[in-house]
Amino acid sequence: MKFFIDTANLDQIKEAQDLGVLDGVTTNPSLMAKEGITGDENVINHYKAICEIVDDNVSAEVIATDYDGIVKEGEALAALNPKIVVKVPMIKEGLKAIKYFSSKGIRTNCTLIFSPAQALLAAKAGATYVSPFLGRLDDISTDGLTLIEDIRLIFDNYGFETQILAASIRGPLHIVSCAKIGADVITAPLSAITGLLKHPLTDTGLATFLADHAKAAGK
Repeated sequence: MKFFIDTANLDQIKEAQDLGVLDGVTTNPSLMAKEGITGDENVINHYKAICEIVDDNVSAEVIATDYDGIVKEGEALAALNPKIVVKVPMIKEGLKAIKYFSSKGIRTNCTLIFSPAQALLAAKAGATYVSPFLGRLDDISTDGLTLIEDIRLIFDNYGFETQILAASIRGPLHIVSCAKIGADVITAPLSAITGLLKHPLTDTGLATFLADHAKAAGK
C-alpha cells in the first residue's frame, strides 16, 4: 500500500520523506491556505518545492469547475513536473476532463468521492486514482470503510487499473483498516502516519532492554 501525506507543509513532507515510507503528497486549496500560500505564482512555486522533496505523486488540485477551465489548469499543472497528478473534482465537467487527460497520458486523482457509483464513473473515464473521503462519511454517522470495500469489489470485478486512494484519514486505525480491506493508497496527516509507530509495549520493552544493558555494563 502506498503512503501519501495530506498536507502542504514542507517541513512535515520532509519529515515523512525521511521516514522512508512516503510515496507521494496530496494537497488542496484549503491546505495551501492553511500554510499561508496565496496567489497563483506562490501556489505554483509551492508545488515545485514539494516536487523537489518527494519521488513522485504530487496531487495538485484544479480550481475551475468548467471543462475548458479544468483542462487549461490541469495541463498547466501537469507541465510543471512529471511528478504532478492533476486533482479533479467528481462533477460532470470533471469527468469529461478526466477522460481528456487520460487520452493525453496525464495522470489524474478524482477527488470528493462519496459513493461507489462515483468511483465507477471515474474509473470508466480513466482516472489514475479515486479518492473516497472515509472520514467525512464517518463524521455523518456513515461507515466510510464500507465505501472502500464496495469500490474494491467493483474494481476487482472488472479489472479496473484505477487505484483506490483512501482520503480523509483520521488516525492510525483508519490506515490499518484500509490496508486490511485493500485500499491501494492512503493519504493522511503526519500525525496519523507517525502514530503507526507507537505501542506502549514497545516503549516499556525498550526501556527494559536499555536498563538491563546498563546493569550488564556496570553503569
